[in-house]
Amino acid sequence: MELRQLRYFVTVARTRHFGRAAEQLHIAGSPLSQAIRQLESHLGTPLFERTTRRVDLTPAGEALLPEAVRILESVGAAREQVSRVAAGDLGRLRIGSTALATYRHVPELVRRLGDELPGLALRFRTEMLTPALEAALTDHRIDLAVLRPPVGDDDAIATRVLARERLVLAVPPAWDGPGGGSADTVALGDLADEEFVVYSAPGSVVGAAADRACRGAGFVPRRTHEADQTSIVLALVAAGLGVALLPESVLAVTVDGVRYRELADCDVTADVALAWRREDPSPVLEKALAVLGRTERTP
Repeated sequence: MELRQLRYFVTVARTRHFGRAAEQLHIAGSPLSQAIRQLESHLGTPLFERTTRRVDLTPAGEALLPEAVRILESVGAAREQVSRVAAGDLGRLRIGSTALATYRHVPELVRRLGDELPGLALRFRTEMLTPALEAALTDHRIDLAVLRPPVGDDDAIATRVLARERLVLAVPPAWDGPGGGSADTVALGDLADEEFVVYSAPGSVVGAAADRACRGAGFVPRRTHEADQTSIVLALVAAGLGVALLPESVLAVTVDGVRYRELADCDVTADVALAWRREDPSPVLEKALAVLGRTERTP
Protein backbone atom coordinates (compact mmCIF):
# COMPACT_ATOMS: atom_id res chain seq x y z
CA MET A 1 0.00 0.00 0.00
CA GLU A 2 1.44 3.35 -1.04
CA LEU A 3 0.70 6.82 0.28
CA ARG A 4 0.03 7.89 -3.30
CA GLN A 5 -2.71 5.26 -3.57
CA LEU A 6 -4.29 6.41 -0.31
CA ARG A 7 -4.22 10.03 -1.46
CA TYR A 8 -5.89 9.07 -4.74
CA PHE A 9 -8.48 6.99 -2.89
CA VAL A 10 -9.41 9.84 -0.51
CA THR A 11 -9.77 12.29 -3.40
CA VAL A 12 -12.09 9.96 -5.34
CA ALA A 13 -14.07 9.20 -2.16
CA ARG A 14 -14.62 12.89 -1.49
CA THR A 15 -15.50 13.89 -5.05
CA ARG A 16 -17.37 10.66 -5.87
CA HIS A 17 -16.15 11.17 -9.42
CA PHE A 18 -12.99 9.86 -11.12
CA GLY A 19 -12.81 12.71 -13.63
CA ARG A 20 -13.05 15.49 -11.01
CA ALA A 21 -10.61 13.62 -8.77
CA ALA A 22 -8.10 13.38 -11.63
CA GLU A 23 -8.41 17.13 -12.21
CA GLN A 24 -7.77 17.89 -8.53
CA LEU A 25 -4.78 15.56 -8.52
CA HIS A 26 -3.47 16.96 -11.81
CA ILE A 27 -3.13 13.53 -13.38
CA ALA A 28 -4.84 11.69 -16.22
CA GLY A 29 -7.80 9.44 -15.56
CA SER A 30 -6.06 6.23 -16.57
CA PRO A 31 -3.24 6.36 -13.96
CA LEU A 32 -5.83 7.22 -11.31
CA SER A 33 -8.05 4.25 -12.16
CA GLN A 34 -5.01 1.97 -12.28
CA ALA A 35 -3.81 3.12 -8.85
CA ILE A 36 -7.26 2.49 -7.32
CA ARG A 37 -7.40 -0.99 -8.84
CA GLN A 38 -3.95 -1.76 -7.43
CA LEU A 39 -5.11 -0.62 -3.98
CA GLU A 40 -8.23 -2.77 -4.21
CA SER A 41 -6.14 -5.74 -5.32
CA HIS A 42 -3.77 -5.22 -2.41
CA LEU A 43 -6.65 -5.09 0.08
CA GLY A 44 -8.54 -7.94 -1.61
CA THR A 45 -11.86 -6.11 -1.83
CA PRO A 46 -13.57 -3.43 -3.98
CA LEU A 47 -13.59 0.05 -2.49
CA PHE A 48 -15.99 1.69 -4.94
CA GLU A 49 -19.24 0.75 -6.64
CA ARG A 50 -18.94 2.22 -10.13
CA THR A 51 -21.92 2.98 -12.38
CA THR A 52 -22.20 5.06 -15.50
CA ARG A 53 -23.71 7.91 -13.49
CA ARG A 54 -21.89 7.90 -10.16
CA VAL A 55 -19.27 6.39 -7.88
CA ASP A 56 -20.16 5.21 -4.37
CA LEU A 57 -18.08 3.74 -1.56
CA THR A 58 -18.51 0.10 -0.67
CA PRO A 59 -18.71 -0.80 3.03
CA ALA A 60 -14.99 -1.59 2.85
CA GLY A 61 -14.37 1.81 1.31
CA GLU A 62 -16.42 3.50 4.04
CA ALA A 63 -14.27 1.73 6.65
CA LEU A 64 -11.01 2.68 4.93
CA LEU A 65 -11.78 6.38 4.39
CA PRO A 66 -11.31 7.70 7.98
CA GLU A 67 -8.22 5.55 8.44
CA ALA A 68 -6.73 6.78 5.17
CA VAL A 69 -7.41 10.39 6.16
CA ARG A 70 -5.78 9.81 9.54
CA ILE A 71 -2.69 8.24 7.96
CA LEU A 72 -2.28 11.06 5.44
CA GLU A 73 -2.73 13.72 8.12
CA SER A 74 -0.22 11.98 10.34
CA VAL A 75 2.32 11.79 7.53
CA GLY A 76 1.71 15.45 6.72
CA ALA A 77 2.22 16.44 10.36
CA ALA A 78 5.43 14.42 10.53
CA ARG A 79 6.70 16.04 7.34
CA GLU A 80 5.91 19.49 8.72
CA GLN A 81 7.63 18.73 12.02
CA VAL A 82 10.75 17.43 10.29
CA SER A 83 10.86 20.53 8.10
CA ARG A 84 10.61 22.81 11.15
CA VAL A 85 13.38 20.91 12.92
CA ALA A 86 15.59 21.12 9.83
CA ALA A 87 14.93 24.86 9.62
CA GLY A 88 15.79 25.35 13.30
CA ASP A 89 12.27 26.47 14.23
CA LEU A 90 11.57 23.43 16.38
CA GLY A 91 13.79 21.47 18.73
CA ARG A 92 15.67 21.52 22.02
CA LEU A 93 18.40 23.89 23.14
CA ARG A 94 20.42 23.12 26.28
CA ILE A 95 21.76 26.29 27.91
CA GLY A 96 24.23 26.61 30.75
CA SER A 97 24.93 29.83 32.60
CA THR A 98 26.87 31.39 35.43
CA ALA A 99 24.91 32.22 38.56
CA LEU A 100 24.64 35.98 38.13
CA ALA A 101 23.85 35.76 34.41
CA THR A 102 20.80 33.72 35.41
CA TYR A 103 19.33 36.78 37.12
CA ARG A 104 20.13 39.54 34.65
CA HIS A 105 21.01 38.27 31.17
CA VAL A 106 19.27 34.91 30.83
CA PRO A 107 15.72 36.31 31.27
CA GLU A 108 16.29 38.70 28.36
CA LEU A 109 17.73 35.96 26.18
CA VAL A 110 14.81 33.68 26.98
CA ARG A 111 12.32 36.42 26.10
CA ARG A 112 13.94 36.97 22.70
CA LEU A 113 14.04 33.27 21.92
CA GLY A 114 10.45 32.80 23.09
CA ASP A 115 9.21 35.67 20.92
CA GLU A 116 10.90 34.52 17.70
CA LEU A 117 11.23 30.75 18.20
CA PRO A 118 8.12 29.60 20.09
CA GLY A 119 8.76 26.00 19.04
CA LEU A 120 12.05 25.92 20.93
CA ALA A 121 12.22 23.81 24.11
CA LEU A 122 14.82 25.21 26.50
CA ARG A 123 16.74 23.16 29.09
CA PHE A 124 18.87 25.00 31.66
CA ARG A 125 21.86 24.29 33.88
CA THR A 126 22.84 27.18 36.13
CA GLU A 127 25.25 28.07 38.94
CA MET A 128 28.23 26.98 36.81
CA LEU A 129 31.59 28.70 36.53
CA THR A 130 33.24 29.38 33.17
CA PRO A 131 35.62 26.35 33.25
CA ALA A 132 32.69 24.02 33.98
CA LEU A 133 30.63 25.60 31.21
CA GLU A 134 33.50 25.24 28.76
CA ALA A 135 33.84 21.56 29.69
CA ALA A 136 30.08 21.04 29.31
CA LEU A 137 30.24 22.50 25.80
CA THR A 138 33.20 20.33 24.86
CA ASP A 139 31.46 17.21 26.19
CA HIS A 140 28.20 18.06 24.36
CA ARG A 141 26.25 18.30 27.62
CA ILE A 142 25.03 21.79 26.69
CA ASP A 143 24.66 23.59 23.36
CA LEU A 144 25.00 27.23 24.41
CA ALA A 145 26.64 28.88 27.41
CA VAL A 146 26.28 32.30 29.03
CA LEU A 147 29.66 32.72 30.67
CA ARG A 148 32.40 35.13 31.53
CA PRO A 149 35.38 35.01 29.15
CA PRO A 150 38.12 34.26 28.60
CA VAL A 151 37.63 30.62 27.76
CA GLY A 152 40.61 28.34 27.16
CA ASP A 153 42.73 28.17 24.05
CA ASP A 154 40.37 25.68 22.42
CA ASP A 155 39.58 27.07 18.94
CA ALA A 156 36.57 24.76 18.83
CA ILE A 157 34.61 27.16 21.05
CA ALA A 158 33.34 30.46 19.66
CA THR A 159 32.26 33.41 21.79
CA ARG A 160 30.29 36.61 21.35
CA VAL A 161 30.33 39.35 24.01
CA LEU A 162 26.90 40.36 25.28
CA ALA A 163 27.79 42.96 27.91
CA ARG A 164 30.71 44.48 29.77
CA GLU A 165 29.95 44.85 33.47
CA ARG A 166 31.66 47.01 36.05
CA LEU A 167 32.34 45.70 39.55
CA VAL A 168 30.27 46.79 42.55
CA LEU A 169 30.79 46.28 46.28
CA ALA A 170 28.39 44.16 48.36
CA VAL A 171 28.46 45.14 52.04
CA PRO A 172 26.80 43.85 55.25
CA PRO A 173 23.91 45.69 56.89
CA ALA A 174 25.97 47.26 59.67
CA TRP A 175 29.03 47.97 57.55
CA ASP A 176 30.98 50.98 58.81
CA GLY A 177 33.31 51.58 55.93
CA PRO A 178 34.69 54.77 54.36
CA GLY A 179 32.37 57.69 54.93
CA GLY A 180 30.72 55.88 57.81
CA GLY A 181 29.30 53.25 55.49
CA SER A 182 26.50 55.53 54.31
CA ALA A 183 28.06 56.82 51.10
CA ASP A 184 26.63 55.50 47.84
CA THR A 185 30.10 55.47 46.28
CA VAL A 186 33.33 54.28 47.87
CA ALA A 187 36.94 54.23 46.75
CA LEU A 188 38.36 50.76 46.27
CA GLY A 189 41.71 52.02 47.55
CA ASP A 190 40.11 52.67 50.95
CA LEU A 191 39.18 48.99 51.42
CA ALA A 192 42.64 47.58 52.09
CA ASP A 193 41.77 46.73 55.70
CA GLU A 194 38.45 45.03 54.87
CA GLU A 195 37.86 41.31 55.06
CA PHE A 196 36.70 39.96 51.70
CA VAL A 197 34.39 37.08 50.84
CA VAL A 198 35.70 35.54 47.63
CA TYR A 199 35.00 32.67 45.26
CA SER A 200 36.80 29.49 46.29
CA ALA A 201 36.59 27.67 42.96
CA PRO A 202 39.77 27.80 40.86
CA GLY A 203 39.31 29.46 37.51
CA SER A 204 36.61 31.88 38.68
CA VAL A 205 36.69 34.81 36.25
CA VAL A 206 34.90 37.05 38.76
CA GLY A 207 37.34 36.08 41.48
CA ALA A 208 40.27 36.90 39.21
CA ALA A 209 38.73 40.27 38.26
CA ALA A 210 38.15 41.17 41.91
CA ASP A 211 41.73 40.26 42.80
CA ARG A 212 43.03 42.26 39.82
CA ALA A 213 40.97 45.29 40.85
CA CYS A 214 42.29 45.23 44.42
CA ARG A 215 45.89 44.87 43.29
CA GLY A 216 45.36 47.75 40.90
CA ALA A 217 44.19 49.83 43.88
CA GLY A 218 47.42 49.02 45.71
CA PHE A 219 46.58 46.13 48.03
CA VAL A 220 46.10 42.37 48.16
CA PRO A 221 42.59 41.49 49.37
CA ARG A 222 42.32 39.65 52.67
CA ARG A 223 40.61 36.44 51.55
CA THR A 224 39.05 35.66 54.90
CA HIS A 225 36.03 33.65 53.76
CA GLU A 226 35.45 31.64 50.58
CA ALA A 227 32.39 30.14 48.85
CA ASP A 228 31.82 28.31 45.59
CA GLN A 229 28.45 29.90 44.74
CA THR A 230 27.23 33.48 44.51
CA SER A 231 24.29 32.76 46.81
CA ILE A 232 26.69 31.66 49.55
CA VAL A 233 28.97 34.65 48.95
CA LEU A 234 25.98 36.95 49.50
CA ALA A 235 24.85 34.97 52.53
CA LEU A 236 28.27 35.41 54.15
CA VAL A 237 28.17 39.13 53.36
CA ALA A 238 24.70 39.39 54.87
CA ALA A 239 25.99 37.67 57.99
CA GLY A 240 28.55 40.43 58.41
CA LEU A 241 31.61 38.30 57.66
CA GLY A 242 33.04 40.59 55.01
CA VAL A 243 32.50 42.51 51.79
CA ALA A 244 32.57 41.17 48.24
CA LEU A 245 33.42 42.53 44.80
CA LEU A 246 30.90 41.28 42.26
CA PRO A 247 29.78 42.18 38.70
CA GLU A 248 26.88 44.58 38.43
CA SER A 249 24.53 41.72 37.50
CA VAL A 250 24.31 41.17 41.24
CA LEU A 251 22.18 44.32 41.49
CA ALA A 252 19.29 42.17 40.27
CA VAL A 253 19.65 39.96 43.37
CA THR A 254 17.96 41.03 46.59
CA VAL A 255 19.29 39.47 49.80
CA ASP A 256 18.14 40.71 53.19
CA GLY A 257 20.90 42.71 54.79
CA VAL A 258 23.09 43.08 51.70
CA ARG A 259 23.64 46.56 50.32
CA TYR A 260 25.50 47.56 47.18
CA ARG A 261 27.94 50.42 46.71
CA GLU A 262 29.44 51.90 43.53
CA LEU A 263 33.23 52.00 43.17
CA ALA A 264 34.73 55.38 42.32
CA ASP A 265 38.17 54.25 41.23
CA CYS A 266 37.78 50.87 39.53
CA ASP A 267 37.99 50.33 35.77
CA VAL A 268 38.16 46.51 35.90
CA THR A 269 35.20 44.86 34.18
CA ALA A 270 33.82 41.34 33.83
CA ASP A 271 32.38 40.53 30.41
CA VAL A 272 29.36 38.33 29.78
CA ALA A 273 29.42 36.33 26.55
CA LEU A 274 27.64 33.63 24.64
CA ALA A 275 29.74 30.55 23.86
CA TRP A 276 29.08 27.58 21.62
CA ARG A 277 30.84 24.84 19.68
CA ARG A 278 32.13 26.46 16.49
CA GLU A 279 31.44 23.44 14.27
CA ASP A 280 28.11 22.47 15.80
CA PRO A 281 25.77 21.60 12.86
CA SER A 282 22.57 22.06 14.87
CA PRO A 283 20.03 24.17 12.93
CA VAL A 284 18.37 25.05 16.25
CA LEU A 285 21.60 26.55 17.57
CA GLU A 286 22.20 28.40 14.31
CA LYS A 287 18.72 29.92 14.40
CA ALA A 288 19.03 30.83 18.09
CA LEU A 289 22.36 32.56 17.51
CA ALA A 290 20.86 34.50 14.61
CA VAL A 291 17.96 35.66 16.82
CA LEU A 292 20.26 36.69 19.65
CA GLY A 293 22.69 38.32 17.26
CA ARG A 294 20.00 40.58 15.82
CA THR A 295 19.11 41.92 19.24
CA GLU A 296 22.30 41.65 21.28
CA ARG A 297 23.25 44.48 23.57
CA THR A 298 26.16 46.79 22.85
CA PRO A 299 28.95 46.10 25.37
